[in-house]
Amino acid sequence: MLIIGEKISASNRSVGEAVANRDRRFIEDLARTQAVGADFIDLNAGSGRGAEEHKDMEWLVEVVQEATDKPLTIDSDSPGVIEVALGKYRGDRVMINSVSAEPERLESIGRLAAECQALLVALAMGAEGIPNDVEGRLAACGQVMAHLTRLGLGEGQVLFDPLVLPISVDAGQGMVTLKTIEAIKSRYPEARTVMGLSNISFGLPRRKLINRAFLLMAAYAGLDAVILDPLDAKMMTFVKVAEMLTGKDPSRRGYIRAHRKGMLVD
Repeated sequence: MLIIGEKISASNRSVGEAVANRDRRFIEDLARTQAVGADFIDLNAGSGRGAEEHKDMEWLVEVVQEATDKPLTIDSDSPGVIEVALGKYRGDRVMINSVSAEPERLESIGRLAAECQALLVALAMGAEGIPNDVEGRLAACGQVMAHLTRLGLGEGQVLFDPLVLPISVDAGQGMVTLKTIEAIKSRYPEARTVMGLSNISFGLPRRKLINRAFLLMAAYAGLDAVILDPLDAKMMTFVKVAEMLTGKDPSRRGYIRAHRKGMLVD
């Protein structure tokens, strides 16, 4: 399973302050510690800050590239911010997070992804918001895939986010997400699925317990990638277990190797 480290997000108060104060050491430490378990490092400079957000993202890309050679996920809903970040990026492999079926953003962000042949996270929603049912989310995925393939992206470069809504608001949303993953994998077998895991438990106590259980359920449904905290040893243990139980670690080598390194936590 592809692990995307979530900790460098300006929505987190300490990270936002570090970005505003240009605290290079703080950001470098976050990048290096996540790099041990993550395949990609997500960078989110915040939103609604206009030109400042562009400068913040440029700075983040520069600092994190100095700290680690892990590929980056450029996380923004602004095409301008994404373009600025891609201009600073020196790596061979990059991910953009995210686009939706909203026509204007689909065209602009889709073209940026096609130009650099990036991996692209695509949300299962359109301009009207997040559909409440599987059919609506799958329809949005269809619009996204049709447009992206016309622009020159392959199905394998698209990571669909089925969207996770808190079960504290609607107890049925966990099953909607799981069934959406199954439907996406059935219709687009070459595409991948990804989600921000912690959304499922928002507003509830003992959130990590809920997140771990949902990870196993989503892995069974066909989840390929997850945005999480790679410093959470128990969660990373569940990732190894999920890979083994769903046949993605058929020789059990990944699990055994993690055990021998003392990485598995009960």
